[in-house]
Amino acid sequence: MSKNKLKYPLEQVLVIKKRRVDAAEKVVKEKQAILEQEEEKLKKYQKAYQEVVDHHKDKLDQLREALDEGTPSHKIEQMRTYIKEVKDKMYEEKRKVERQEKQVEKAQKAVEDAKIVLKERRLESDKLHTHKDEWSAQELKELSRQEAKQLDEVGSLVFLSNQRKEQEEEKRKKRGD
Repeated sequence: MSKNKLKYPLEQVLVIKKRRVDAAEKVVKEKQAILEQEEEKLKKYQKAYQEVVDHHKDKLDQLREALDEGTPSHKIEQMRTYIKEVKDKMYEEKRKVERQEKQVEKAQKAVEDAKIVLKERRLESDKLHTHKDEWSAQELKELSRQEAKQLDEVGSLVFLSNQRKEQEEEKRKKRGD
């Protein structure tokens, strides 16, 4: 009997394990895509925050120059009010960055968790493949042993048959045939 004729009893389980590995790989890819999206959002928020910080710094520099030049107080008060609004905008942008950093951390954690699940599922699948290989080798040995036993029996029968024919020939010769 050849290896192709062996039917592994856990073949359905093997198929299910393979599907689970494929599903886990798909989940990892999806989580990775989400992580990339969240990181892209973070970069946008960081850029917007940096623009506001730079604008704030520029306005502070303008205020200092205006104070050095002796600009009228109502203009300076307007500048301070505007700087306060810019500062509020800066804090708002910073909060957005911090919230997005938390989202990125969550997405990273989700990717790590998905990779752990994938690793576990691959391990389960690999164990079953190893079992199948060992089972197949054992079954082939058993089949080989059975075939050898059958061949021995056939050989014995042929030998006995030939021996009987020889005995019958000898009997015929003795009887004078």
